[in-house]
Amino acid sequence: MANILIIDDEAAILNLMAKSCRQQGHDVTAVQTGRDGIKALDTEQPDLMIVDLLIGDMNGLDIIRYSEENYPKTQVIMVTGNGSVETAVQAMRLGAFDYLTKPFELADLQRTVQLGLQQTSKPASTKTEGFQSAAISMPSIGMIGESPKVKEILEVIEKIADNDSPVLLEGEFGSGKQMVARSLHNASNRKEAPFKVLQCSALPEELLESELFGSPSSRGETIFSRAAGGTVLLEEIHVLPLRLQSQLDSYLEEVNTRRMMSDLPGHMDVRFIASSAKPLQDLIEAGNFREDLFYKISIIPIDVPPLRSRIEDIEPLANHFLKQRSERTGTAKPEIDKYAKRLLEGYSWPGNVGELQNAIERACAFAEAGRIRPVDLPPKVTQKVEITDEDEKTTHHLPIGTGLSDYVRKQEKLFIRETLKYNGGSREKAASMLGVSIATLYRKMGLKLEKDKMTTR
Repeated sequence: MANILIIDDEAAILNLMAKSCRQQGHDVTAVQTGRDGIKALDTEQPDLMIVDLLIGDMNGLDIIRYSEENYPKTQVIMVTGNGSVETAVQAMRLGAFDYLTKPFELADLQRTVQLGLQQTSKPASTKTEGFQSAAISMPSIGMIGESPKVKEILEVIEKIADNDSPVLLEGEFGSGKQMVARSLHNASNRKEAPFKVLQCSALPEELLESELFGSPSSRGETIFSRAAGGTVLLEEIHVLPLRLQSQLDSYLEEVNTRRMMSDLPGHMDVRFIASSAKPLQDLIEAGNFREDLFYKISIIPIDVPPLRSRIEDIEPLANHFLKQRSERTGTAKPEIDKYAKRLLEGYSWPGNVGELQNAIERACAFAEAGRIRPVDLPPKVTQKVEITDEDEKTTHHLPIGTGLSDYVRKQEKLFIRETLKYNGGSREKAASMLGVSIATLYRKMGLKLEKDKMTTR
């Protein structure tokens, strides 16, 4: 699925992390020294790197710095047995996506790896010259789609690109909120300045406070000062603690006041975007989100729809992921046959765009003769398919993977139910029409004959 480099001088931990990542289906290169890690970076140019802070011959922060300077598309996770706010802040500022403190649960490692791989390309490689049409394909930022809902979002972006009013993006996890934020930044007059992302759910409260408002150890530097002149995206703002919500409300109030007075210092001059996977209005009613902060961050609200509500975007997105993989691996781009395409479009995609990307990666690993077939897709995607009977002009849902007897039994019940409706609910007439005894009818319906007869008298 992805190419992962792991650097840790503790053999046991290294082997454990490597095994865990391989179980997720990833290709893993595991090394024990910083020098070997640098060589592997140069050779593999991995999608994601996991690096220990303290390696025998090198500091992990130096490796993160080298990776960011030379391979900005590589996502980085720092692992340390000496966790501290200062170290975490430094790693995040150097470009790390997240960090884990030893000892950690393998489930936490797997979840962090999955989140890291779902992130789109970093800002350094996300330049675009604007929007040529509504059906836009922008591989560098992932804004790909042909559906009316995507066209509507792109039209909004064009209208508000150079407006400094705060934007609130609401939508399910993985629906593409960061893609929208990047598109907005790259369409604006701030596109040459930094685009910085702070994920509220990935950091403890103390680190969040330091990143947002500074601390003695950070010498007053914040995510806003590092994004001066550009854009800040505060992801998953719905998990921001109430105490920090109050501080953010005061900070945005000061920014707004000083901007109106033309007295805004450079380190505060940013476009503010927030995203939430939960409706903030519901959290306000529950007392978990400040109403005054909500009004400040939602001057321009944008609803980002889930993938299942924009089926037209599934095929172009899938083809984009196939092209990306082909360019990354130097292999020919496989084709998706019509039956696999039907399955992809019929699945509900609870994990949205990220889940689709993982499904395409898996399919490529199993595909033969340059063609992706239904058998190559994840089992959960192929559990149900709609088959249209052209003669009867009806659609049947076939739950692939269930036993034939279970399927026949369910279809019998449906057919009996429709026959009962046709006969006005008369069990005797239905049984006669079906050519079975009344006892057989009751048995196939899962009813007890005597009890039912008593209740119908």
